[in-house]
Amino acid sequence: MSSGKPQKPTGSTAGSSSSEPELQDNLSRLDRLANLGLIAASAAHEIKNGLVAINTFVEMLLEKGEDLEMAGVVRSELRRIDSLVTQMLRFAAPRPADQSSVNVHHLLDHSLRLLEHQMAGRMIALKREYRAIPCAVRGHESQLQQAFMNLLLNAVEAMAGGGELAVVTEIGVAPSGVRRLKIHIRDTGSGIAEENLARVFDTFFTTKKNGTGLGLAICRRVAHEHHGELEVHSEPGKGAVFIVSLPVD
Repeated sequence: MSSGKPQKPTGSTAGSSSSEPELQDNLSRLDRLANLGLIAASAAHEIKNGLVAINTFVEMLLEKGEDLEMAGVVRSELRRIDSLVTQMLRFAAPRPADQSSVNVHHLLDHSLRLLEHQMAGRMIALKREYRAIPCAVRGHESQLQQAFMNLLLNAVEAMAGGGELAVVTEIGVAPSGVRRLKIHIRDTGSGIAEENLARVFDTFFTTKKNGTGLGLAICRRVAHEHHGELEVHSEPGKGAVFIVSLPVD
C-alpha cells in the first residue's frame, strides 16, 4: 500500500547526466535522417524533372526521326541524373565537390534548349538578353544547372495560356564592392499571391496540385552554397521575376 508520502522519481540526477551522451547521439541520428530525407527528396525531384525532358525529346525523335543533336542532349541529361543519384548514395561519406569556372550563359542556353518543345506548345515567346561580361562564376556546374532548370521550368509552367519568358543577365556591384553576376528569369504569368510571397522558398511549401515544394528551396540552397542570393518579386496578375546573384569568377 502507498504510505501517502511523495514518491521519488525513478530516475536520479546521476542517471540523467549519464543519459546525456545517448541523447546527443539520438539527436545526431535524427538530424542525419532529416538531412538524408531532404537529399532523397531533392534527388527524386530532379529525377522527375530530368525524365520530363527525356520524355519530351523521345516524343520528338519519334515524330521527326533520328536527330543526333537531340540524342546528345538526352544523353547529357541521363548523365546528370546519374550524377545526382550517385551523390545521394555517397551521403554516408561525403566528399567536397570540385569547383571550376562555369559559363552561366552556356548553362542557360542548355536549359532553354531542353524547354523549347514545352514553350512552343504553350505559345511562349523567349526574350534572351545576355549583358553580363564576364559571364563566368566559380562553382559546381551540375548544381547551377539544377537551379536554373528549376527556375525556368517554374516560369514556363506559370504561363499555361501563353506569354513571354525573359532571361536577362547583367553585372552588378554589391554594397561590399564585390562584383556579382545577376540572372533575371521573368514570366508574364498570374504572379504570386502576396500571402505566399514570403513562403515560396520554404521546403515543402507549394501551391501546385502535384507539386513537391522542393524546387525553389533547392534553388535557394544552391545560391547560398555559391555565396550568392536568390530573391523574388511579383505582383498578382503581372507575373514574377526570380533573380539569382552570384559572385563573378
